[in-house]
Amino acid sequence: MYIAMVSAECAPIAKAGGLGDFVQGLARELSLRGHQVEVFLPKYDCLRFDRISDMAKVHRDLLVPYYDQWVSCDVEYGEVDGLKCYFIDEHARESFFRRGKIYGEPDDSHRFAFFCRAVLEFMLKSGQHPDVIHCHDWQTGLVPVLLYEVYQGLGLTQPRACYTLHNMGHQGVVGESVLHQVGLNPARLMIMERLLDPADHRAANLMKGGIVFSNFVTTVSPRYAWEIEYTEQGMGLQGLLQHYDGKFGGVLNGIDYSVWNPEFDSHLPAPYGPATLPQKALNKQALRQRLGLEDAVKPIIAVVSRLDRQKGVELIRRAIYFALESGCQFVLLGSAPEPAVNDRFWGIKRELESSPDAHLELGYDEELSHLIYGGADMILIPSVYEPCGLTQMIAMKYGMVPIVRRVGGLADTVFDANYSDKPFEERNGYLFDELTESAMEAAMARAIGLWFRFPEYFSQLRINGMRADNSWNKPAQHYLDIYRHLCQ
Repeated sequence: MYIAMVSAECAPIAKAGGLGDFVQGLARELSLRGHQVEVFLPKYDCLRFDRISDMAKVHRDLLVPYYDQWVSCDVEYGEVDGLKCYFIDEHARESFFRRGKIYGEPDDSHRFAFFCRAVLEFMLKSGQHPDVIHCHDWQTGLVPVLLYEVYQGLGLTQPRACYTLHNMGHQGVVGESVLHQVGLNPARLMIMERLLDPADHRAANLMKGGIVFSNFVTTVSPRYAWEIEYTEQGMGLQGLLQHYDGKFGGVLNGIDYSVWNPEFDSHLPAPYGPATLPQKALNKQALRQRLGLEDAVKPIIAVVSRLDRQKGVELIRRAIYFALESGCQFVLLGSAPEPAVNDRFWGIKRELESSPDAHLELGYDEELSHLIYGGADMILIPSVYEPCGLTQMIAMKYGMVPIVRRVGGLADTVFDANYSDKPFEERNGYLFDELTESAMEAAMARAIGLWFRFPEYFSQLRINGMRADNSWNKPAQHYLDIYRHLCQ
């Protein structure tokens, strides 16, 4: 099949979060299976150009409609770790993708609306007609809309649209000027059955447009699919998803074992696997040396996370102290987008600066994240909501025992050591339900108690997690089944 991935992100060249990992992982797995996969991205000025090989212009002076004008673009092609990638290089007066970052600009909706139109214009003009166009999140929600409303009538009749929801917390609620910009008719589309936002009847909802106009809609775990369809996690779009239930489902994400595998991770001083688990202790020693922690008979509990409301930031703050009170060490790697949260964690960092048992690294360091996974014993993920979560899957591959809240993809991948109905060899962690300190502390206490009192059982939980298959193998097959269904 010929599959086009249209996305705002793709790791490692343009990554702000899990979306980048998803696009890279799925595209790579589909390519390995012999399918023609191409990734379409904006040509940000902050791309990791050092990871792109053989970059060259393949289309000059592509004219893209923009309000009542035309904006000239070049399209460049390059390969990223074997993935075929096209880059939209616009020459707009607004310099949409020369901002030094992927997101966070006041005109983000206009930037990505332009990208959607440019990708389809390039497919039309170049004669590249994919079997499936797979779009992601609100930034590309206009692709299915434009495909149906504009480009099918111009001859782009072959592609079917698959649309994946990665996070309902960001839906692309915009003014109708965005529709004018790309040549869509607001009078036709600003109705409840199409793009009108359920909460703001003066606004268009780009994610809603993607849901309505695509041929199939997925999200990143079965549990999250149920949550956004039947609970407040749908954030206003529950009724819409129920209406389109026949073309909606959850497919659990995978992780890329060519990147995340302790058996050949170059960032680790001592590689190891399920059969050589004692080697993990050498990485624990290296982690302590790097972070200035005492070498003691204590477990290390880690958090590797963005520090915001979704990730349960207040519970993370309490967990630091509970871990120390319980005779553990605590390591945190993460950054806080909100200044108030950032200030709070900097205060904790200064308070614990002299502690031999705690280290807070407030930023993101890819190399350090590998060493934390390789050296720490437990990972804490107390999320308010979690569409899928990659952290717990990576942590389990590295022999960490996850302590997580039972939401979204966390509930689909972590099975409680004490209370799961799974056989023992599939149990791999600890869960809690209530978004409270006491519920989190009870789960942490069970994990910590097992580490101290029954180390052989704790080791078995580690091995259970390491042996689980959280690769892209099964998800890729599920997506191929969806694509083939669309193309029948």
